[in-house]
Amino acid sequence: MWEHIYQAIDELYEKMVETRRHLHQYPEASFNEEKTAQFIVNTYKKLGIPYESHVGGNGVIAKLEGGKPGKTVALRADFDALPIQEENDVPYRSKNEGVMHACGHDGHTAALLGLAEAIIPHKEELPGTIIFLHQHAEEYAPGGAKPIVESGALTNVDAVFGTHLWVNAPTGVIQTAKGPFMAGADRFEIKIQGKGGHGAQPHQTKDAIVIASQLVSSLQQIVSRRVDPLRTAVLSVGTFESGTTFNIIADSAKLTGTVRTFDPEVQNLIIEEMEKVIKGACTGYDAEYEFLYEKGYPPVVNHPEEAELVLQNANKADASLTTEEIEPVMAGEDFAYYLLDKPGAFYFTGAQIPDHYYPHHHPKFDFDETALPHAAKTLFQSYISYQEKQGI
Repeated sequence: MWEHIYQAIDELYEKMVETRRHLHQYPEASFNEEKTAQFIVNTYKKLGIPYESHVGGNGVIAKLEGGKPGKTVALRADFDALPIQEENDVPYRSKNEGVMHACGHDGHTAALLGLAEAIIPHKEELPGTIIFLHQHAEEYAPGGAKPIVESGALTNVDAVFGTHLWVNAPTGVIQTAKGPFMAGADRFEIKIQGKGGHGAQPHQTKDAIVIASQLVSSLQQIVSRRVDPLRTAVLSVGTFESGTTFNIIADSAKLTGTVRTFDPEVQNLIIEEMEKVIKGACTGYDAEYEFLYEKGYPPVVNHPEEAELVLQNANKADASLTTEEIEPVMAGEDFAYYLLDKPGAFYFTGAQIPDHYYPHHHPKFDFDETALPHAAKTLFQSYISYQEKQGI
């Protein structure tokens, strides 16, 4: 029934690529996406679709009312970039020093804008209302999703769907889970204050590097020895900063890292155990410490019925697509806030380049642009499937 919509999306493939590459060349980091937001606004102006800007910050929301009765469904794409220096040698390489679209958000935006352009000539055929939800600041907590929800922008929305171009899956594969899908993502910082001194007189010091090194090892044992092995968790130390030169014992050290969980009880257990381990190590060396723990995005927990709609109907959008129900992944996403507020589902759209595989957030990250229509089509199919589920 909607083949003409999917054909229109295919016909806009080159334009979606052009949009993606333009955005890729001019990335803006989280909370600084003014020009990107304006580009999105200008597109909706040209399409004649009503919009609202500065939603919850730099967010942009456009609203397309169909000609037939139905539910209101939000389709989300994020558009911020990362503070990474790009290392790809491509014509569309980032022109903004130290900033790069290293996660695919440029593609998310291009796909949603392409979908809007594809369906605008057919709006009278559509049931209900589509909300094109362009979100800023996904990469950096507190993120953009929470303030968008708090703004009331989703008050009249019945369901929300979103996708992430995913280089860990082959192009043509759609992946999701019915229930927990992505982990809650927290951040911690540990500052150790010891007593520095000469490298030849360690007995007169409180060696911050020794204390911090012990902590790196001990913190790993929290998950392996304190958390029930049937309950998933990850604790990773990401940075270790200390010292000034080879023959001076450092008086201070700083560790930062992340904790990933699905269960609030496990999250709280880890926080308590971290405090014990840090206090114990520092007490033993008569050193002082500061422990900062920032609870980040909650877990992405899909609503089972909406996730099932994605799994069962994605290939209606494109016969070449296959679907997989996968185990949860430990990456985090602030799409979680939408799912705490409304029914919906988040899913991965495979976009792997076989001979150029670099993970998300890598300086050489890139994705298969032929996945752009897949993202646009499956978002539209999710909206249609939800309407059909309601008997519309």
